[in-house]
Formats: sequence, C-alpha cells, structure tokens
Amino acid sequence: MIKPKQISLLQNRLELNLPGWSAQSLMSPIKTREYLQFPDSARKAGVLALFYPSNKHDLELIFIKRPTKNPMDKHGGQVSFPGGQIEQGDRHMIDTALRETEEEIGIPSNKIKVLGQLSPIYVYVSNFIVTPVVGFIDFKPEYKLQESEVDYVITSPLTHLIDPHNRKTKDLKVRSHLLKQVPYFDLQGEVLWGATAMMTSELLHIISDL
Repeated sequence: MIKPKQISLLQNRLELNLPGWSAQSLMSPIKTREYLQFPDSARKAGVLALFYPSNKHDLELIFIKRPTKNPMDKHGGQVSFPGGQIEQGDRHMIDTALRETEEEIGIPSNKIKVLGQLSPIYVYVSNFIVTPVVGFIDFKPEYKLQESEVDYVITSPLTHLIDPHNRKTKDLKVRSHLLKQVPYFDLQGEVLWGATAMMTSELLHIISDL
C-alpha cells in the first residue's frame, strides 16, 4: 500500500511503461476495444486524478458528480474526474487538466504537484481522447464548485478502491440502452463506471506494483 510519504514512488513509476489496456479492460463496460480507436476527428480532453492525504496511512482520491441538467451532456449524472476539453492557451494536456480542475472544484493549479500521466483513452460516446493526469496536494482541500459542471465532490480512500469487495457488476440503463453486467467501483453507494473506472483501474494497478 502506498502511503502519503511514498508519493515519490508513484511519480517514478509513472515515468515507466504503463499497463494500459490490460488494466483498463478489467473495468470496461464493453468487450470490444472501442476505447483504443483514437480517430483523427476526436476532440482532446484532460482530466485529473488528484490525491491528498486523509491520514498517516492512506490517501484520498477526488471525483466529481456531474449534473443532469444539460440534455446535451452524454455523461450527465456520472461520476468522473474533474477535467474537460483542451482550450487555446493550454500548452499540453497537463495544463488542461489543471486549469479545468481549478475551474470546476476550485483547487489552485499552483498547489498541485503533477506526478505523471496515465494511458490515454478514447471515450467514443462523446468522441473525446482523454488524457488522465495524476496529481497530489499535501492538504485537505476546500472546494468551490462550478455548478454548471459539478453537482458535488466525492472522495474515496485508496484502501476502499483497492479492496476487491468494492468492485462489483450490475445492469445499467444509459439513456435508451441497457448495459448488462457492467463492472463498477462502489463508492459508498455512488457508481463509478465507464472510462473513469477504467482510468482508476490502471492507476490502482500501478500502485499495487509499488
């Protein structure tokens, strides 16, 4: 188990080869590889998997609950990492992830230590290639929510995410489609599934090797 004082181990590991699909696929809601297509027409986005120490022996990972108010948002109501589409002025996806996190939940970019990146994933439903960035802050944050993008913040201890009892499957109705036996993380009743669960799976796989 990684401890807050060992966060440098994770930073070093993220500089090496990443497990990619072998870890992502464990939480994939579909059996085929649409998540690996990366078409030229896809838009680009960055998200931030941000840790902070919850006590001397564990870390907390931050998620957001997306609002359901926008009928055009294909991911409305879902649990995700803070993040969004690249904008003019962003030099790379790290800038995008940090900027969006500050806009959505109010954590200043200059307080975040960037540890590295995970494998990109193609979110085919919304035609985005998403780059997950991993970050760390050494304090419990105070949130200032962008209400148009965030309903509320969800945090989960790393020990909870790693516990196999909190990885489950269920049938999910997504708009007009029924997805059968979708793998998900149970976050004390919140359902973390889809692309964000796949990113989380890769992150946990990496941490388990430390």
